[in-house]
Amino acid sequence: MVLLDSKADDGFQLLLMTPKPMIRAFDHILHLCPLSRLQAACHRLKLWPELQDHGGDYVSAALGPLTTLLEQGLGSRLHLLAHSRPPVSEWDISQDPPKHRDSGALTLGLLLRPEGLTSVLELGPEADQPEAADFRQFWGSRSELRRFQDGAIREAVVWEAGSMSQKRLIPHQVVTHLLALHADIPETCVHYMGGLLDALIQGLKETSSTGEEALAAAVRCYDELSRLLWGLDGLPLTVSAVQGAHPVLRYTEVFPPTPVWPAYSFHKHFPERASLLPRPDKPCPAYVEPMTVVCHLEGSGQWPQDAEAIRRVRAAFQLRLAELLTQQHGLQCRATATHTDVLKDGFVFRIRVAYQREPQILKEMRSPEGMISLRDTPASLRLEKDTKQLPLLTSALHGLQQQHPAFSGVARLAKRWVRAQLLGEGFTDESLDLVAAALFLHPEPFTLPSSPQVGFLRFLFLVSTFDWKNNPLIVNLNNELTVEEQVEIRSGFLATRKQLPVMVIITPQDRKNSIWTQDGPSPQILQQLVVLAAEALPILEKQLMDPRGPGDVRTVFRPPLDMYDVLIRLSPRHIPRHRQAVDSPAASFCRGLLREPGPSSLMPVLGYDPPQLYLAQLREAYGDLALFFYDQHGGEVIGVLWKPTSFQPQSFKASNTKGRMVVSQGGEMVMVPNVEAILEDFAILGEGLVRAVEARSERWTV
Repeated sequence: MVLLDSKADDGFQLLLMTPKPMIRAFDHILHLCPLSRLQAACHRLKLWPELQDHGGDYVSAALGPLTTLLEQGLGSRLHLLAHSRPPVSEWDISQDPPKHRDSGALTLGLLLRPEGLTSVLELGPEADQPEAADFRQFWGSRSELRRFQDGAIREAVVWEAGSMSQKRLIPHQVVTHLLALHADIPETCVHYMGGLLDALIQGLKETSSTGEEALAAAVRCYDELSRLLWGLDGLPLTVSAVQGAHPVLRYTEVFPPTPVWPAYSFHKHFPERASLLPRPDKPCPAYVEPMTVVCHLEGSGQWPQDAEAIRRVRAAFQLRLAELLTQQHGLQCRATATHTDVLKDGFVFRIRVAYQREPQILKEMRSPEGMISLRDTPASLRLEKDTKQLPLLTSALHGLQQQHPAFSGVARLAKRWVRAQLLGEGFTDESLDLVAAALFLHPEPFTLPSSPQVGFLRFLFLVSTFDWKNNPLIVNLNNELTVEEQVEIRSGFLATRKQLPVMVIITPQDRKNSIWTQDGPSPQILQQLVVLAAEALPILEKQLMDPRGPGDVRTVFRPPLDMYDVLIRLSPRHIPRHRQAVDSPAASFCRGLLREPGPSSLMPVLGYDPPQLYLAQLREAYGDLALFFYDQHGGEVIGVLWKPTSFQPQSFKASNTKGRMVVSQGGEMVMVPNVEAILEDFAILGEGLVRAVEARSERWTV
């Protein structure tokens, strides 16, 4: 009723018109198959009266006791347990009715509580209490006596789970143990669908972690660096704020960084700057992306009031910051005019000094009469976004992760899928993080997701069904927007729709402009994402609801390559993130990393990704003729689409000669694309990186 009465949401549409299939409504799903095993369960549980009541239907007879058993075992982890049975098929009255064992599988849906979900301990009564015997009988061999820090000796069950991804799947251990112990249903008959997508965000095949521990380690290192910055002695101005501005620091980096210890034999030594360079005779070194940190300095009369002078003062602060961190804390630093890179405990941070009034000074316009007015400029908007809006968003999403532990996995799966479709560069990190955040801040008509799997399914549903043309996606971070303000935002959106980007995402700090989608996606890219999400959702849901097993869930992550006009295939030797690919190779090239820190630490190679550098060259040279698509997470293929206007003849001009040749059409000399030369240039620009250039000429003609 609250949702129906809400002015901020279309309650009728959400409650009564939105489909709510089981796989999208429940965090975990399990299938019991074959159903003939429930016959043994009835015997084990001695359900003779129930069998008589249901006319020998052992599925119906066992259903109630089994759900009661699982509800008791899951306890505080469980909010709701529901079941679904396939309908009984019709049969001819002259024939026997179908057997219960032939009616498919019994499906159970688990709606989980995030508060108790990841606890590895089931705490029982004290050993001398009469309830201890019942506890031992219920849990069987898993129950054991343990002494706790308060001196109490209790019965307890401890589940094996080392990482957060394993802790999320403790219900799987509970279910299989109890069904085997009390109902004689072996683990082979329990098909549990809860963490099948986790492999897509696991960094290495040999690890069982989905990255939460690595993210937490990076955030702890950032916190330590923040304390060092706050305590620095010798800065002319005191530090007023230290804020993170990177996906790692809001727990949404798809593959979080790990401490980097480069092997010197794998690199060239650059002694003047105490840093390393890639060696051309070695495979591309590991990709290291610095984590951006914004360091605000106090406002003071010592700051100049001229934009160029401020830039010079900031550059001096960057140099001084590097000196002090090296002198006082022994950190390896590298300073430039715009930032200072700091190596701490194997993590690299990029500190940017900021002055609060600089964006306003960049907005100042002086008229010939000497009057000063304020006007947004590209430089002021970019600086305000980088030093104010981005840290605020990072802080808000960091807080959201603390409230909802599943947010990190959902956001990372969503970004992994978008990038796997070769569409990642059309969407900013922040825009995709906000779409994922909307699933937690506005989950209606569902409950809050407690697993990455169900959150990802809802992400696909939201992307494919949301009316991006006629509605803004309002993400009410920290619940700062009132209902009246949301209504006002929607009204203002309709009035200014033509001036807004094709995808509009509104937050409390950004109520009008949708700054995170100003530079993309284009209408065509957004439409392609909507189509792909609409195709992927039913495929994945069907796989997860199949009691015989989900098959290959990576299918929906593989991009459709048949739509591209040209495919550029790359050599894995020079793809630093090759191990992150959807179909991760069993073995890849050594990337020059040590397992432990060496005797001295030099700054590793930062941001070196040959495919991205190659893409930048392609777009600069041929961006007017073609679009280029790539999966930054280990993709081996660059997809090329000719622009619709590429093959239209153009008049002969010196400015039109790049990538074109002169031909005669109707007695007139015109310019058309020289496709053979362009494809040859693709290979020449990427020499050593490009393995092959495949022209799918059946899709286009000059």
